[in-house]
Amino acid sequence: MAAQKINEGLEHLAKAENLKTGLLKWKPDYDSAASEYGKAAVAFKNAKQFEQAKDACLREAVAHENNRLTVLGDLQRLLTSSFLNADIVMSIQSFPCCQSYEQAGMMLKEMQKLPEAVQLIEKASMMYLENGTPDTAAMALERAGKLIENVDPEKAVQLYQQTANVFENEERLRQAVELLGKASRLLVRGRRFDEAALSIQKEKNIYKEIENYPTCYKKTIAQVLVHLHRNDYVAAERCVRESYSIPGFNGSEDCAALEQLLEGYDQQDQDQVSEVCNSPLFKYMDNDEIYAKLGLSLVVPGGGIKKKSPATPQAKPDGAAGTAAEEEEDEYSGGLC
Repeated sequence: MAAQKINEGLEHLAKAENLKTGLLKWKPDYDSAASEYGKAAVAFKNAKQFEQAKDACLREAVAHENNRLTVLGDLQRLLTSSFLNADIVMSIQSFPCCQSYEQAGMMLKEMQKLPEAVQLIEKASMMYLENGTPDTAAMALERAGKLIENVDPEKAVQLYQQTANVFENEERLRQAVELLGKASRLLVRGRRFDEAALSIQKEKNIYKEIENYPTCYKKTIAQVLVHLHRNDYVAAERCVRESYSIPGFNGSEDCAALEQLLEGYDQQDQDQVSEVCNSPLFKYMDNDEIYAKLGLSLVVPGGGIKKKSPATPQAKPDGAAGTAAEEEEDEYSGGLC
């Protein structure tokens, strides 16, 4: 079966080369050549020959690009002033080229060449943007982020932030804030707390804009935990203070817990801090428990030992006092020697 598919792919490649060089026609037929390269890629993919499938996809992309330039050249010769129509056709013709680059990236993914795969998918997404299809560009960027997340979290953060920017520019704020959340959690996991604090603030601003106030409360908790891990009590306190302007925050369970947390941290009361961070409100605030773990690992300054007030000394019974005196007397009854 695999050998049959490989032979099928090679036949399509041969047809594509003939069409591309113009051996069968008076000029190269890049559109038909691209189609044959696409068929070859599918055949190689089915045979699990991913290297050959990737090469076929890249050749397909080049054929689509050449076809686009040919169509554009023909239009420019026919049209004297209507350059807008030519631009529209150019954009339409470039979409299949983007798809080919993205498919080549997916073949590299099958070969576990993830950085190279992400590079091609990122290239495709930029072309999708130029083509005027931002939704497709955003989906490609998010897909690339998921591929590289466990290998190169820093690159994944960049891709998720790019995706969020695309969605935000299209005024699709719910999709944008979801991607910002992924970036924030990766930053926290990598202990890049300065960047995480900024990212969470962006999330919070968007949730406030779309009037999702309960999630704003959760983001305030996340902010405070991040700032305390940065040893920046002032910034943590400011987050809570600024959140009083969010409808419903003042007097909420989240607000009360944060005030208790800040009080315990300021007084170096590890018991109080641990009690707050072990509460269900903190432990179940996010599905992947990134912020819950941040709370559980929070240690107050000064070693985290609770300062207890000294107990009032109680009078000992006479018998006990007498016993202590007798013991002391017995200890030195034989003299220092």
